[in-house]
Amino acid sequence: MRRREVLKGLVAAPFGARQSALGEPAQQRESWPPAPTRADGSPLPNILWVCPDSVRYDTIQGLNNDYIHTPNLRKFMEQSVTFTHAVVQNPVCSPSRASFLTGRYPHTTGLRANGQRIRSSERLVTRMLADYDYACGLVGKLHLSPGCGGEPENRIDDGYSQTYFSLDLEDRPPARNLWLEWLHKQGIQWPKHPPNEPAWGVPIESKYSQTAWCAHTTIEFMKRQRNLGPWLMSDNAFQPHHPFWPVKEYLDRYDPAKLPSPAYQEGELETKSLYQRVDHQGAYGGTGLSFAKTDDLTHRKITAAYYAMIEEADFYLGKMLDALEATGQAENTIVIYHSDHGELLGDHGMYNKGPHFYEPSIRVPLIIRWPGHYKAGLRCDALVEMADLAPTLLEACDIPISPGVQGKSLTKLLRGETTDHRESVYCEYYDSCAFYNPAPMATMVRTASHKLITYHSLNFSELYDLETDPHEFKNLWNEPSARDVREAMMAELTRRMAGTVDPLPVRADMC
Repeated sequence: MRRREVLKGLVAAPFGARQSALGEPAQQRESWPPAPTRADGSPLPNILWVCPDSVRYDTIQGLNNDYIHTPNLRKFMEQSVTFTHAVVQNPVCSPSRASFLTGRYPHTTGLRANGQRIRSSERLVTRMLADYDYACGLVGKLHLSPGCGGEPENRIDDGYSQTYFSLDLEDRPPARNLWLEWLHKQGIQWPKHPPNEPAWGVPIESKYSQTAWCAHTTIEFMKRQRNLGPWLMSDNAFQPHHPFWPVKEYLDRYDPAKLPSPAYQEGELETKSLYQRVDHQGAYGGTGLSFAKTDDLTHRKITAAYYAMIEEADFYLGKMLDALEATGQAENTIVIYHSDHGELLGDHGMYNKGPHFYEPSIRVPLIIRWPGHYKAGLRCDALVEMADLAPTLLEACDIPISPGVQGKSLTKLLRGETTDHRESVYCEYYDSCAFYNPAPMATMVRTASHKLITYHSLNFSELYDLETDPHEFKNLWNEPSARDVREAMMAELTRRMAGTVDPLPVRADMC
């Protein structure tokens, strides 16, 4: 029974006739009702949800990267389930966040592009949890409505009762960036960056970074909520999102000369989409960082800066996990580490993100821990979607899954009971970011062995054999030998697109 229902019963019943949550006569005493529990009587789990922005899948030491330093993630993986093939449903911030927060596909939520607002009728998983007496907090970015232009974020009834907003590293009055306000109170000024520096070590102590502020805010929340019933805390630090500005302390740990150059083959874009050739000259439709105008050493410096930001995020993840242990909450807290999308980082001759579906753009880390419930040290290669997170959390908390949720719970994978989940993963880009001509309208389907992308606005497609060409250099769409695979993948894409139709409203009658 929910705590609100218990309270309602206590208020309505005459004194001396009050009932306990179990329906038995209660003693005549004034007391706060017990915290809600799961169906088996165990306490509802807390949820620590860590989502740094723009982290590609291949950034974990000991899993898929020998250049980066992430000791806390290495330790965390030993205690958790690590998904090696987790895919976002849009390679851009807002649509992706709307998807994993609702368990629905981006165009279904109405938020298919940065700069749009999520429909007010959408129900976030945090709203569903709050209905069952979860205290939900957020620090950093939410980004379910326009983030530029200085306007405060327009929120729906999202379930967050404690919010500490800091969209990025900028001050956008009248919108408030609480991290910058906190910096000013410390007497600290965020330094001005030098012009024309794509990678820059910020001369400031790490403890003043936005990543550090988010972690400390999260820790204080967890301490306050201890013994106050179940909670969820979303830690949404902005970095390693570009610009590539780590604090100097972490950047100095990486030697650009020892890092690899981006995965790019001269001439590969000749068989790729128009949008890629545009973004080769400058990200975001030609307006941003240009791969074509950047020398190889600078490419490596940018990689060093990106790795430095991830290492700092790893350090503060460790601090948050330590705080869970110190407060005695680790055993009953689900911890999630993932990202909203990846970063091209120069691969395929482009930076940042756009109407592109390469693995570095759409594939992200996903690591989940719940001691005693999910199998520790398991590496799962199943194809999973980030839309699967919401139903997974609801199931863990014994909360009914809304018929509007389109994702598929990961519970059986997390318990090690199966290795099967999806035949394919789906991603979409419906004019989601920046300005291109024509506006990109594109969809993607990926199986274990192949990937198909169709640019509906161009009548153009890409097909990749991921087993023989894991870096996706060679577009096989026009290859006669690929006919059978092409037809099978088109059929799968059609099936998946049809499956994204909104299941709401629920059918009430057959007439």
